[in-house]
Amino acid sequence: MPVQASIESLHDLDLPTLRSRLAEDGVKPVHAAALWRWMYREDGSDLTAAAFLPPLRRWLDAGNTSWTLDRPEIVQELVSSDGLTRKFLLRLEDGHTIETVLMGYDGRHTACISTQVGCAMGCVFCATGQGGFVRHLRAGEIVSQVLLARRMLKKADPTKRLRNLVLMGMGEPLHNYDATMRALDIVSDDRGLSIGPAHIAISTVGVVPGILRMAKESRPYRLAVSLHGASEEERAALVPVSRRWSLTELIDACREYGRITGKRIFFEWTLIEGKNDSIDTAERLICLLEGIDAHMNLIPLNPTDGFEGCQSQNEAALQFQATLRRTRLPCTFRQRRGIDVAAGCGMLRARNRKRRTEAEAGA
Repeated sequence: MPVQASIESLHDLDLPTLRSRLAEDGVKPVHAAALWRWMYREDGSDLTAAAFLPPLRRWLDAGNTSWTLDRPEIVQELVSSDGLTRKFLLRLEDGHTIETVLMGYDGRHTACISTQVGCAMGCVFCATGQGGFVRHLRAGEIVSQVLLARRMLKKADPTKRLRNLVLMGMGEPLHNYDATMRALDIVSDDRGLSIGPAHIAISTVGVVPGILRMAKESRPYRLAVSLHGASEEERAALVPVSRRWSLTELIDACREYGRITGKRIFFEWTLIEGKNDSIDTAERLICLLEGIDAHMNLIPLNPTDGFEGCQSQNEAALQFQATLRRTRLPCTFRQRRGIDVAAGCGMLRARNRKRRTEAEAGA
């Protein structure tokens, strides 16, 4: 009885691993460069039609491994009224859906990508957290979102280039540490997609072991920490994972990260009326971050069906910012993008699931 070939995605392999796989099968590693260039410089999509040299063609076609490429299906695409934001709901091979957002700013374009289907962190105001955790994404599934964003940007305007990447979509990147880092090794490789590490930001809700591991491994990417509370009680009410890694542990990890790397940490703060937008909270936050090279990003709340909180009033938000700035703590409001196309993390997926459930109930 013939042995069924296993299926692997080439997008899961970084260049050193690709070379090793070729060498193990008796193919000269030099052929890896041609395959890598085809995948990431030429955005190749059809392995069967590509014109590779015979040794590489035989390697792709033979053996017990059936090679494939990750190419998620676009289920839905929404474009914001100002044309600057495009949100994609993508279907993976197993039928699960994730979200990717392409955002335009003055002189640059940024892709916001997902690292998990769902999320286990449970932040009460986040649509992804409200939906729960399904599974981790493979490295190739993360990489494929970057390829898709670049392809769609090039299709809209061939003169534009995708220069920035934020891991702020669905999921907690440091909960899926190994796949996330392998994906970033791939997209930052200057022989391929070549997105510079300084233009890649990893956002975590506070997975302390991951923060410390990033520091010890000298990962070159920017670190963003979603804080949202300046006391243990305040943060735990909004970010349940704070019961696993306390605010004290998180701040200690941030101090250690700064000590080891010498890098600035970007803290994210979603302003919620009556929850974390008071002057007292701002003053506690100043004390909390004392001695840390920090930049505070203030984020207007995106409304979701599963959270009753409201966005802070403009006056309260400005007073909160002014309090922080009096201590010379850099503090800016994040530019809002795509609110009319459910650009907040997990919102489009949640709306589609709700519609599907209602349709099934009415059938």
